[in-house]
Amino acid sequence: MSTANIITVIRLALIPFFVLFMELDGSWALFTAACIFALASITDHLDGYIARKYNQITDLGKILDPLADKLLVFAAFVLFVADGLMHPLAILIILARELTITSIRVVAASNGRVVGAAFSGKLKTVVQIAVILIVLILPLLPEIGIDVLTEHYVLIANILCWLTAAVTLWSGIDYCLHGLSLKNLKK
Repeated sequence: MSTANIITVIRLALIPFFVLFMELDGSWALFTAACIFALASITDHLDGYIARKYNQITDLGKILDPLADKLLVFAAFVLFVADGLMHPLAILIILARELTITSIRVVAASNGRVVGAAFSGKLKTVVQIAVILIVLILPLLPEIGIDVLTEHYVLIANILCWLTAAVTLWSGIDYCLHGLSLKNLKK
């Protein structure tokens, strides 16, 4: 197994630990969950970088990497819905986009075509990761003496999650309108 794929498998292995610490009580558990999520997010960039730089792009990696990304993000969003921090409709919008674009990419790949990453897709990923980290870190701020935003935590989390849903929907529309044209499907 390539180094890039090992890193992806590590990201997959971190997801249950992220969920576990999210379900435990206490600031230490939330802080640990935030650190695990941050580490897993870094591995998302790292495995892709290593795969490209050292020519370790594999069929397994093409399947595992996006799967690990989606599972990590959805684990966080599902937990946010369960905690009342995110409206279920917002997660359905995100899920619909991810399933649609991922399905299109899989079909294209099975036909020897690659649907390249668009700017909107990269922005979507950055926004999703940033929002998840903000929602995880915000309740920890009083621990270091910052109480400014904590009384509006649920409202802020909901606004950020709806913003994420909007950016995710926009990136899906952008892929459908521009990224999936025949000239962008490369052999």
